[in-house]
This record gives sequence, C-alpha cells and structure tokens, in this order.
Amino acid sequence: MKEQQLNIATKDGAMTTFITVPEEGGPYPVVLFLMDAPGKREELHDMARRLATVGYYVMLPNLYYRTAVHFERQDTLESTDKMREHMAALTNAMVVEDCRTMLDFADKDSDAKAGPAGCTGYCMSGPFAFAAAAQIPDRIKASASIHGVRLCNEDDDSPHLDADKIQGEMYFGCAETDVHVPAEMIEQLEAHMKTTDINYRIEWYPDTTHGYVFPQRDKAYHKAAAERHWERLFAMFKRNL
Repeated sequence: MKEQQLNIATKDGAMTTFITVPEEGGPYPVVLFLMDAPGKREELHDMARRLATVGYYVMLPNLYYRTAVHFERQDTLESTDKMREHMAALTNAMVVEDCRTMLDFADKDSDAKAGPAGCTGYCMSGPFAFAAAAQIPDRIKASASIHGVRLCNEDDDSPHLDADKIQGEMYFGCAETDVHVPAEMIEQLEAHMKTTDINYRIEWYPDTTHGYVFPQRDKAYHKAAAERHWERLFAMFKRNL
C-alpha cells in the first residue's frame, strides 16, 4: 500500500489528511472517510487501510483542523469537554466544503480515478456523509452513515431536508440500542425517505450499541456487526464506483 499524510489547503486553514491507496493497478475511485468525534487516530487509519486494500483511494481528514491541529480524545473529563467544543464548531456546510476540497485535490493525483466517488461517516460524521451525498450529487454516488447522529432534526440544515437531491446510493447502519440516536429519529428519517425517489437503505444491527464498528472500543465493539458493515460498504462501493 502507498500512504501519505499531508496538509490540504482550504479557505479555513490546513487540513491534515491521511491518504492510502494500493501500490499497483490504479487509478482507483476516491472514498472520503470521515472521522468520528474522538478524532483522527491510528484506529481510523487502519480502517481506511482496510477499505483501500480492496481497491480505493481513501482520504481521511482531520475535520477539527479549524480548532485543533491534532486532537485525539483521552479518557478524561477535560478531553471529553474539549471534544464537544470541537464538535460544536463544525457544521454540515463546513464539512461538505472540505469534501469538495478533497475531491479537487484527488483530481490532481494520478493514483485517484476521476468520476464517481464514495463517502462514509461514523457517529458525528454520519450527517456529514448524508449532507455530502446531497450537496455533491454529481460526484458522490455512494455514501454511508454508520451509527450516525442528527440525521433528521428540527434545524434548518438537517441533512434529511436535501435527501431528494441525492443521485447515488445512500446507506444507514443503525445500532439497535443507541443513547445518541433515538429510535424515533430513525423512524422519522425513514418516513421522510419514503417520500423521496432516491436509492437508500436503513438497516438495524441487532445486539449493538453506539460505536459497534470500532475494534478499540471494548464495551461497544461487535465483531459480527462490524464485519457486516464492511460487507455492506464493499458491496455498495462496488456497485456504484
């Protein structure tokens, strides 16, 4: 595998981004891998590598670059409070603009294939992946929200409001028991999605809690569910990219 970590210039600063792609046989379709709230870290680098090995140019940015050059949550109250500050400073519009910037960067790299791109977001980034699919429909043709929060809410920028603009496939993987994502929200999301004509799937993962895909999250990690999530991603990207 080829790997690099570099700073991509945006209008708001330098966005540190980890990029991984197979050494041979390219160019490969781009997949944007959006981090969860605890920050860009080696656990996510490993997940990006796994995705890249099956034939993708994977980009994992530090979405907190506007407020922190680097942040990785520690098991302390102070660190958790800081994480919440970083989260509160982000909007869907900001991250969608970051996604556009990453795609522009990839278009200049010979290892990256032009055309349909994918996106996957976890927890905090579930709504970002949802919003990106709607706001960049000409490029993002397959997007996933995995135990994503705030997918359907009362705010003016709730991502569900633009769902009808999605031109590709949209997947939602939901934990059966999720303190951050009420079942009622997913029910409201599904009711809204049924009013659109887009290609989507909402899937519940039995016996799971928030964070079930992360191997280092001991109390939440569910190996069978995590593997199903990889199966769903690989199949969707293969169909669309």
